[in-house]
Amino acid sequence: MPGLGRASGWRALGLFWLVVLASLGAAGGALHQLGPPGDASAAADAANAAPRAAEAPTAAAELPPPPPPPLPRAIPPDFAALAEPALLEPGVHGPMPRVGADGRTAIRVYGRAFDRAETRPRVALVFGNAGMNGALTEQAVQRLPPEIALAFSPYAVRPLRLVGLARDRGMEVLIGLPLEPTGFPLNDPGEQAILSGLPWAQNADRLDWALSRIPGYVGAVGALGPMRGERFAALSEPYGLLQDQLARRGLLFLDARPGQPAPPRAWGRSVDVVVDEPATRSEIERALERLERQARERGAALGYAGDLAPVTVERVAAWAAGLQARGVVLAPPSAMIRRPESAAR
Repeated sequence: MPGLGRASGWRALGLFWLVVLASLGAAGGALHQLGPPGDASAAADAANAAPRAAEAPTAAAELPPPPPPPLPRAIPPDFAALAEPALLEPGVHGPMPRVGADGRTAIRVYGRAFDRAETRPRVALVFGNAGMNGALTEQAVQRLPPEIALAFSPYAVRPLRLVGLARDRGMEVLIGLPLEPTGFPLNDPGEQAILSGLPWAQNADRLDWALSRIPGYVGAVGALGPMRGERFAALSEPYGLLQDQLARRGLLFLDARPGQPAPPRAWGRSVDVVVDEPATRSEIERALERLERQARERGAALGYAGDLAPVTVERVAAWAAGLQARGVVLAPPSAMIRRPESAAR
């Protein structure tokens, strides 16, 4: 029958298009799930990131805790034997000076006795770099008058015996501070140098390290041998904070830069003459004459020698022997210091 055949053909054609449309719909759904081209790698990354994100807290939890802050170190017996125990306290780097509970300070306890009523011109002198050469330091202790002070280097390896010799002789002892000098880094004050480019917290820690090197000293000098800390001293506020720390611990402070004003925030004084630049016999003698002349003109003068060179020790010893006859009195540095401006207000 012709009509029936045509109907069967249309039904077959309809079924074919239904199959095609169903296939297209299924493909569109799959594409919708996969996303546009390029998202496949992002989806894979996201899938991989999920386990990593889940693992992150576990990895962080496995990190070791930060180390605890260092504890203050006990005061060793050989250290305490050279100092007043009431004027020491434990520190992170070693024993530190402090003001006693009764108000006594290192200046008063370790300072050499001097008649404050003395009216003659007075002159004082400090040698730096003590302790770096044991034999030269011992010779200086034996040859120099006891009124002359020794500033020990904080880098001295075994200074306690030499400090004891100086103290037994009646000498005042100071600690040299490795402040950043002119010409740094060619002029290098060492690995514990107090530098203009460091934050104060780090410099304060280095200052504590220096102050813990020796016991029984009256104060500090802002020099490491011939290096006199000019660059660091040019920073008024850090330099003032350093003075605050020294004053808080009952220490005096000598500014080793000739002709500078007295330290405004510490009990101290600035140096008037450097006597060993250059360290030749004739130049040393001329510098000592200048120091004595300034003492006569101003009533007092303070000298500084950067090194314990034999020629300097010899010339200073000979010069000092004739001072009394010339009407000048040799005084310890503690007899020359001035009251800080901050305490005067």
